[in-house]
Amino acid sequence: MSNFEQFHLDFYQSNYTIEDQEEGCNSYGSDKNLCDRRRSQREKQPAGGAFVPPDMVPSSQSYTGQILQPAYSPDTPSQLGYTDGFDEEPPLLEELGINFEHIWQKTLTVLNPTKPADGSIMNETDLTGPMVFCLALGATLLMAGKVHFGYLYGMSAIGCLAMHTLLNLMSTSGVSHGCVASVLGYCLLPMVILSSSAVVFSLQGIPGTVLALFIIGWCSLSASKIFTSALAMEGQQLLIAYPCALLYGLFALLTVF
Repeated sequence: MSNFEQFHLDFYQSNYTIEDQEEGCNSYGSDKNLCDRRRSQREKQPAGGAFVPPDMVPSSQSYTGQILQPAYSPDTPSQLGYTDGFDEEPPLLEELGINFEHIWQKTLTVLNPTKPADGSIMNETDLTGPMVFCLALGATLLMAGKVHFGYLYGMSAIGCLAMHTLLNLMSTSGVSHGCVASVLGYCLLPMVILSSSAVVFSLQGIPGTVLALFIIGWCSLSASKIFTSALAMEGQQLLIAYPCALLYGLFALLTVF
């Protein structure tokens, strides 16, 4: 058998050969025209027409899905750990950086000057509490007939910049603007108590002056304690308390007069 016939045997994987077909046509006396027609059709058929790649063979599994609904596949996004929804998203307050537990701890630290401050918590740039206390101070002053919102914001901004510069000169680690604004804003809470008392009675007298001095010392002591703990400045609390007292003294003057 020639090499061409051996190629056909290996390619088509069949025991039926061209010689057998020709012998069948010659030996059994079949119609010669029929044999010639078969031979011409076999010569016209392309060699690659009998070979179909395995990946193009239609699968025997039938489609069980519904119309416009894809069938189940193990590689779908739901099987890969992806869930379409809002269940795994963090809360909105957490994305905004508002932590009520830390706000409460900072407030208790300010209200109790003898309580040791946690430097890791007070070093956060949380401005939610300071904004609330600043607005509360302005609201209580407004209730007493004093519209000083512009003075409050101006003195707060200038005081934060001055304290930031001073603390960076005194400390080795340095401090951010947000940390300074957060600490000074939280320590403004006792001043809200002073302005609330100004709504009830007048502070222009000896009792009002004594109360104002007590509130100034309370605010400056809390702020210096927190700065000392957050910046590891042991032994320098009095040096920090002095400029803080000057700043809170300005707020006290707005409250009393």
